Amino acid sequence: MSDAAVRADSVSVVRSGSPVLHEVSFVLAPGTLTGLLGPSGSGKTTLMRALVGVQRNVSGTVDVLGRPAGSPALRSQVGYVTQAPSVYHDLTVAENLAYFAAVLRIPRGQRAEEVARVLDEVDLLAQRDRLVSRLSGGQLSRVSLAAALLGRPALLVLDEPTVGLDPVLRRDLWALFATLAERGVTLLVSSHVMEEATRCQRLLLLRGGRLIADDSPAGILRRTGAEDHETAFLVLVDGDGSP
Repeated sequence: MSDAAVRADSVSVVRSGSPVLHEVSFVLAPGTLTGLLGPSGSGKTTLMRALVGVQRNVSGTVDVLGRPAGSPALRSQVGYVTQAPSVYHDLTVAENLAYFAAVLRIPRGQRAEEVARVLDEVDLLAQRDRLVSRLSGGQLSRVSLAAALLGRPALLVLDEPTVGLDPVLRRDLWALFATLAERGVTLLVSSHVMEEATRCQRLLLLRGGRLIADDSPAGILRRTGAEDHETAFLVLVDGDGSP
């Protein structure tokens, strides 16, 4: 078993003849909470797709939990939440989660307890019997997150998981992410909100498909000389890292 939860080495992606990622390299240690930042079109979603093994035309290497990304053995160990909720609108919340629990081969006798656990973690117990088609956008996002939490995965890859949520729910979800990291889960969370990203232990910043920063929130402030992370983000995106 590798001592790294994720090891990306010179990861590049070309789409329709145009480069989307340029030799991106980094390592995520187990039990860490890492934020992935970058302006629109910087390659965040493409990188996340490469990590979970669903991105085409990837060169370089990506190892996840000691195996090549996308290996069948990783299916129950990696949770992935896309920007668009991936749930069935004609099923209830609980029915969706029971279905995904079956896909993950969680024993039948444990599924009800597992569904209740993840619903509690994302604060959706009161909506368990509602049709997904009748949920708000924020509730839909939380159903997808609940599905990703089924089976207690070792790695969570979350693409903008707090979009559309009110401030209280965003706070509560970031507290959940921190708790999961304390339990040993590795999380990579993309966000466009710097205030949220500073809750992470480490930040990766993409610009134009290139990794231009890999540091702690405090380290990024020192590197840029900025007084706040919003300004630091703009300094890094607009220039070479110097104010």
